[in-house]
This record gives sequence, structure tokens and C-alpha cells, in this order.
Amino acid sequence: MNWFSINVLLYVVVVGLFQSSLYCIFCSADPTDGFVNVPLTEENFELQKPYDIPLAERYSYENGIRRLWVYADDKPHENGSLTQPRTEIRISGLDYSSGVWQFEGYAFVPNGTSGATIVQIHGASHGNTTILLRIYEGNMRYYSSEPVTTNLYDKWFRVNLIHDVDGGKVTVFIDGDQKFEHKDQGPGDLHFKCGVYGAPINISYYMESRWRDIKIYKK
Repeated sequence: MNWFSINVLLYVVVVGLFQSSLYCIFCSADPTDGFVNVPLTEENFELQKPYDIPLAERYSYENGIRRLWVYADDKPHENGSLTQPRTEIRISGLDYSSGVWQFEGYAFVPNGTSGATIVQIHGASHGNTTILLRIYEGNMRYYSSEPVTTNLYDKWFRVNLIHDVDGGKVTVFIDGDQKFEHKDQGPGDLHFKCGVYGAPINISYYMESRWRDIKIYKK
């Protein structure tokens, strides 16, 4: 083999290794890369539930799993409110109005829960929310319209919700894969929530979601 052939062979090998390295880096990319974890305590987990029912009848926290459930004929979270019934965790003490923030958690939705928001960003310039992610018959939708992903019943799945306030967009990752991106509704007094919150129509009588390993990140 002459020197020219050897050089060509070395070039091919080096380029191949370089491309493989890039591929591995891309494959190992995580939604939380470049973010800083914001420590949480139980004080950050503010519970909202039907106002006339004890918390223990709509929420449990055992072995690191937070289970939240509600019925379609439950009362709202405040007397006099016209909103749908909910049992939700409001991440308290970490409201934001600028920057890049991220919610992460592992969710489980049992078969039969439908028409329920399981995670949201509350607050916006236009409307009350930046994004609602709802489950309809096991599939996740942006509000009641655009599909995000499918086949989520009866299994744990990872949710990462990134809000770039200054860039005006929100991005959804499920199990580490980007599934959805949308323009936000403008800045406001913003915070993350998860649990179950009934949609205006077409909701199941019983709604439940479970959550574990909830984290908040920011840049």
C-alpha cells in the first residue's frame, strides 16, 4: 500500500470517528443539559383540591409517589370559583417572569382518565395559561387541539416542559424526545402545576395522575 492510499485510509477513519462522536453526543443530549437544578422542599408543593373535601380524600404521598385524583362533580378549589374541579400541585415560591425555566417529572396516568390537564404553565399576557397538556383517551394534546404524543396510559413517562420566556416559546419533551414546540402566550406571573384539572367538556367522571421525581431547572 502506497503513502497516498494510507493517507486516504487514515482520513476515512478519522472522519468516521469524528462523525460517530458527534452522533453519540447528539444521542446522549438531555433536555436538562445546560440547566441548573433549583432545590425543592415540601414548602414548594402547594396543594389545590376541592374546597369542601379533606386533602387526604384527594391526595396521597407514599414512597416518593404523589397521587392526585378528582371527580367530575367535585367542587372547585375555592368557594365561588367557576373553574373545573382539580387536585393539583402548584410549584410555589418559584414564580418567574423572564429567563428560561424547566419543569421535569415522571407521570403515570391510569386507563380511563380523559379530558384532564396533567401539567401546565399558569400565567400569560393573553389568557390565564401559557400551556395546558391534557390527556384524551391515553393521548396527550396541547389544550384540546394539537397532538403532542400518544399511548400514555398505565406506564411511567418522563415529562420535561421548557419555557423560554424571552424567546417566547415553550417546548415539550416526553421520555427525552422533543415532541412539541409552540409560541407562548406572552410573559406574565408564571408558575408550573401538575396533577389533574378537568377540561371544560368531555371529561371522564374519575381523573387521576401520579407524579414522582419532580424537579425545577433554570438557565
